[in-house]
Order: sequence, then C-alpha cells, then structure tokens
Amino acid sequence: MTAAAAPARDNKLARIVGTSVAASSIEWYDFFIYGTAAALVFPKLFFPADMPPAVAQIAAFSTFAVGFIARPIGGMIFGHFGDIVGRKKALVVALLLMGSATTLIGCLPSYATVGVAAPLLLILLRFAQGLAVGGQWGGAALLATESAPPGKKGFYGSFPQLGVPAGVVLANLIFLIMTANFAPETFAAWGWRVPFLLSVLLVGLGLYVQLRLEDTPEFKALEAAKETQARGAQQSPILQAIRRHPKEILLAAGSFVASNGCFYLVITFLVSYCVTTLGMDRPKVLWALLVGTLLSSPSLPISGWLSDRYGRRGVYMVGAVLGGVWAFALWPLVDAQGFWGMVLGIALAQVFLNFMYGPQSALFSELFSAEIRYSGASLGYQLGAIVGGGFAPIIATALLAEYKTSAVIAAYMAALCTVSFVSILLLAETNRREHRTP
Repeated sequence: MTAAAAPARDNKLARIVGTSVAASSIEWYDFFIYGTAAALVFPKLFFPADMPPAVAQIAAFSTFAVGFIARPIGGMIFGHFGDIVGRKKALVVALLLMGSATTLIGCLPSYATVGVAAPLLLILLRFAQGLAVGGQWGGAALLATESAPPGKKGFYGSFPQLGVPAGVVLANLIFLIMTANFAPETFAAWGWRVPFLLSVLLVGLGLYVQLRLEDTPEFKALEAAKETQARGAQQSPILQAIRRHPKEILLAAGSFVASNGCFYLVITFLVSYCVTTLGMDRPKVLWALLVGTLLSSPSLPISGWLSDRYGRRGVYMVGAVLGGVWAFALWPLVDAQGFWGMVLGIALAQVFLNFMYGPQSALFSELFSAEIRYSGASLGYQLGAIVGGGFAPIIATALLAEYKTSAVIAAYMAALCTVSFVSILLLAETNRREHRTP
C-alpha cells in the first residue's frame, strides 16, 4: 500500500465507523423513547381510563414487547437481502422504516379520541419499529467489522454498539428537557410527541448512507466471486444459515439473553419501578440513568479491544459472572433512593453488561461465512432479544406484584446471566478465526 493510499483508507474507515455509530444511535434512540414513554405516559394515553394502573402498565409494556417479537422477522427479511444485495442497501431501508414508524407514533390519537383504534395503531407502528431494528443491527455491525483491519474487528465492531448508550442518553435527555419545560398536563397532552417527531432526522441519515458510503470489502469480494461462478438457483441465505449453523444461532441467541434482558430491566423497568412503586421524582430517576449510562459507555470499546487481545469468550464470561453478582447490589442501591448510589448501581451494571455487548459484533460475525453472515448474525441476535429483553419488563412487573420485593428482580437478572454464561461457554472461540468467504 502506498503512503497516499493509507490516509484515504483511514478516512474511509473513520467515515464508515462514524456513520455506523450515528445510525445505531438514532435508531436506538427511536426504539428507546418508546420504552420510556411506555413506562411514563402510554398507560394513561392509549388504554381505558378505568383500567387499573398495574394492568395498564403491563398492557403498555406488552406493546413494548411487540417490537421484540418483530425483531427476528426483521432480522430474517433484512438478513436475506443484506446477504444478496448488500449490507449498505439493507441498512438504508431499515433506517428509513424506523424513522417513518417513529415519526408516525408521534402523530397518533389517544384512546379518548379514537378508542380501541389507538392501541391497535400503536402496536402496528411498534411492530414496524421492531422490523427496522431487526435489520439495522446486522447492517451497522457488518459495516464496521467487515471494514476493520485484521486483528481489530472486536475494537471496531464495538463502535456500533455505542449506539445503545447514546440512544439511552438521547432518549432520556429529550424527555428530561420536555418534562422540565412543560407542565405535566401539557406533557401528557402533546409534549411527549416531540421526541417521536424528531425521528424524521433518521430519514436524512438514511439518504446520506445511500449516497456517500460504499459497501464493505468482504461483500464486494463475495459479489466478485459470484460473478466468476456459474449462476444457478441460489438457496435463501437465511435457510442456509439455519440448515448449516443451527447450534451457532441458538447459542448466539442464548449468549445475548443477559446483556439484552438485564439492560431493559435497567433502562425501562427500573424507571417504572422507581416512579410508580417507590414514588421517586421522575427527573431524578432519568438523570441517574443518564449519568450512569454515560459513565459506563467507555467500557464498550475497551471490552472490544480486550476481546481482540485475549479472546471473545473470556471477556464475555467475565461480564456474565460479574453482571449476575452485581444484580444483588443494584436493587438495594435503587431501593435506598440515593442519587449517587443509583448512579453507581446503574453504571456498574451496564459496565458488566457491556463486557458481553462490546465483543458481540465481532463474535457474531465471525460465527458465519460471508454469504450468510447478515442472516445468521441477525437471527441469533434478534432471537436472543425476544427471550431476553422483549418480555423482561413484563416478567419483572409480574414478579414484583407477586413477591413485593426487588430481590426477586435481582434473582431474575442472575438467571439471565447464567443462561448467557452457559451459552458462551459452549461456543467456540472466534477471535483467531479468519472471516470466511465461500
């Protein structure tokens, strides 16, 4: 490589990584503002006024879960086309779908206005959000990992994962701004819509990706290889992934259960628990969540770098063990209601979860060969999201109603971490494995 080519390569890589972080951040912002709204305002807006508060909260969290049910479907659809027409094109469609669905949620009428049509429309648009996020992760992760230099896939693959804490911070910050500047009745009437309407910006980012970025070198090599081979009937990439790698898909899903499920217990259920059960001020809870998330964010690239140096599995298992143990410290800190105690609990909980989430892009992409990578990685990721995060707030709400103590939530988090520990233990180490092409 010439001296002139190196800066051009580095600039291209920086642009790809920066765009993948921006795409992930805004996409997850869209997904997370729904969770915050489901915890704070949707029970009163989209369900009958005479419904018991606990039942309305479970109903709101059920619409939240719909997005997770849609995610593996989105993973299969976008994975199929991402493996056939390219990572970039699939990512663009996912971004446009998410931006449109989230903006439309901000335009929905309430139950008091249109009756049962309100929650039905909410469910439909939440399903569209799930389809979009089911396709987004694979596109952003593969743009980063397939463009990364050899030996640095864990590090560069951790940057799209930064979209998750960035989305949490943006979602909570916008709700803090809105609640600080509007009276509660104004916020409930229309202020909650503003965070959703801002999602129209995602449409512009999708157009930027389409016009300014190239697809990954590994997909281009795959396309070149196809052109030199005899063309015949090609089996669906998703069917190939399921037929050739069922074990890897299931274990990948299991390994994701803890980082996803525990994460949503921290960012969604914890908010509802503090405000509804403990009677805490909403801004105090959101600020604790925001600060804790910011403090934990550097652990993502650190864990990705560690996985390049020491292996994906070891870093992952450390996160699972520490995350399960720390759960029993987190909830007493929350119950004490001290601001900095909550920040400490949330920050360390997310650090340990990040030790699983940081290496994940590289780990999942290295499990599958290039021609089925988008499909296999997305399906494993999104199946784990259903089992882990989709029903976690509902299960936690039901457990709390039954046992009346947050200790049962800690035990639930520890159980999720145990599932992920066993799953990653059964997976082969991928760190030194070359990305395979057909």
